Amino acid sequence: MAVFQSVFDIIGPVMVGPSSSHTAGAVRIGLAARSIFGEKPEEVVITFFGSFGHTYRGHGTDIAMIAGLLGKPTASEEIRHAYKLAEKEGMRVEVKVSDRNAGHPNTAQVVMHAGDRTMSITARSIGGGMIDLVEVDGFNVHVSCDNPVVLIFHRDRPGLIATVTRFLAEYEVNVSQMEVSRKERGSQALMIVATDGTIPQEVTDKIRDIRDVGPIIFLSALKREPDLVPIDSIAKQKGLTV
Repeated sequence: MAVFQSVFDIIGPVMVGPSSSHTAGAVRIGLAARSIFGEKPEEVVITFFGSFGHTYRGHGTDIAMIAGLLGKPTASEEIRHAYKLAEKEGMRVEVKVSDRNAGHPNTAQVVMHAGDRTMSITARSIGGGMIDLVEVDGFNVHVSCDNPVVLIFHRDRPGLIATVTRFLAEYEVNVSQMEVSRKERGSQALMIVATDGTIPQEVTDKIRDIRDVGPIIFLSALKREPDLVPIDSIAKQKGLTV
């Protein structure tokens, strides 16, 4: 059951489309996927599960997802032209439907390719335009995308997490949520840190310099208010944008 924290959780966001969960939520999943990938994908494979798979044509869920991947906000009039825009921008799209039980009726997996890079995310649209990320590149996660979030890929080893949190504490950055997932002991791991405000550039630089830390991805908060704007390429950002 979703926990509503504002009036926008109830009435939904300003949007183009018939459904806050099947359309606006799908746009935000696309926006989140593009943010995590850090650039516009060259090729995308979208797989819908459950209710998404059964009704995506009528609700325009595929169109909405593609629009989000192109950086369009929920209120954009261009959403309805997403397939043509994708073709124009050179983004190839394939849409699939799976009968597998994904644990939530409004679930989608997005696999993105660009050059020799491949990344996948799985997310759920949980109502009112809100989304929940549950998988990033094979890591099990739980990210609501309502607060500024940083994803830190690293090697699983003792002391690394403590070093990251020490740097955050030194600059009085308050952590609202933290989660760590690993594929196996001593291998690649993913640390997810949600904060109440912007992480200073000095902290980001220190974290990047920690031994065994890999890519760091900043995921902007996907606000539910009407002033939602497209997410810029996260690879170009110097810090979190709230």
